[in-house]
Amino acid sequence: MATGLHEDIVDALGGAIAAGRIPPGSVLTLAQLEAEHQASRTVVREAVRVLESIGLVSSRRRVGITVQPRERWDAFSPQLLAWNLQGPFRQQQLEALMELRVAVEPMAARLAAQRASAAERAELTRLAEVLVGLGRRGLGTSEEFLDADVAFHALLLRASGNPQIVALQTPVGALLRGRSRLGLHPVVPAPGTLEDHTRVAAAIRAGDAEEAEMLSRTHMRGVWHEVQGDGSLSSPADSA
Repeated sequence: MATGLHEDIVDALGGAIAAGRIPPGSVLTLAQLEAEHQASRTVVREAVRVLESIGLVSSRRRVGITVQPRERWDAFSPQLLAWNLQGPFRQQQLEALMELRVAVEPMAARLAAQRASAAERAELTRLAEVLVGLGRRGLGTSEEFLDADVAFHALLLRASGNPQIVALQTPVGALLRGRSRLGLHPVVPAPGTLEDHTRVAAAIRAGDAEEAEMLSRTHMRGVWHEVQGDGSLSSPADSA
């Protein structure tokens, strides 16, 4: 019971801070949070520690719990990404994550063409084929499609062999899952989207680093332009 209440407090307080309802500079107290959430001091303290680990708040004796400026927050925290995608800063978060993908995934594709194992090359090809099959069957919004899409891009990053690039699996996965959960993926992906995955996988399998990078960059920039427009939130966008 305490664990569930602890998670509820983290989610409620973290979501409120991320949404700006509790702005930076605000000072909270343990007593205030205990009363608001009808929780014990121990449970509230544990929740505050979680938010401190993400950088949302700092806690000091005789000062209280101070909401920190946004630039101090852990931008790669899965919880923060989820709160941002659910709140009023959704568009900014989507664009920030897409800018990251545009910068990183083409290089990951280049490195994967040079470094991926035979098994990784084969699996990328298989996942691309799964995406094509599901998309053409009108299952572009299914959990199966989403899982395959996330797996494809996660494997692409891992196959780069660069530990810093590999570490970006979490934010990239958050973007893909976030767009799907928000209903931004059409039942049938737009023409060319599915084939982009197949072409990138083929270039990586062939060891063609230049082609892999170029194809990935073209695809990423296309999705980026869609996310930049307001239409990405008012109507379905291509699958990534």
